[in-house]
Amino acid sequence: MSDDFTLPEDKAERLARCAVFYTDVVPHNHALGLRLVDVGPAEATVELPYAEHLVGNPETRVIAGGAVTTLIDATCGTAVFLKLGRFAPLVTLDLRIDYLRPARPGVVLTCVAECYRLTRQVAFVRALVHQGDPGHPVASAQGTFMRTEE
Repeated sequence: MSDDFTLPEDKAERLARCAVFYTDVVPHNHALGLRLVDVGPAEATVELPYAEHLVGNPETRVIAGGAVTTLIDATCGTAVFLKLGRFAPLVTLDLRIDYLRPARPGVVLTCVAECYRLTRQVAFVRALVHQGDPGHPVASAQGTFMRTEE
């Protein structure tokens, strides 16, 4: 792959390079307001701000499940890029999400994902979504992503 796809070693630079997937490269991420807020060697943290246009049920004012699914999928993909140390084509093979409790209306959702294993073709990721207390998650997820680079 070209050096343009390699992520820098510096944490602030890695964060800035990966953040373009939330501002410029993936319009859906931008439309939802997703923000990459932290990165680690194989971890990503992304926030989904509460917004009325994302509400799935007007009576409960809870954010729609599709927006939460996108939050998890995008965060997991970023964790894979970070583990690889470069951008590479990925396809979501499987994403299992367990909704553990309703999200509180008006509160930011934060997803933390870790790519804990890579093989030649598949990346394995786990994630938690919370609203300020990681010990009291809204959802948990496990995902597998196929690496499609040659």
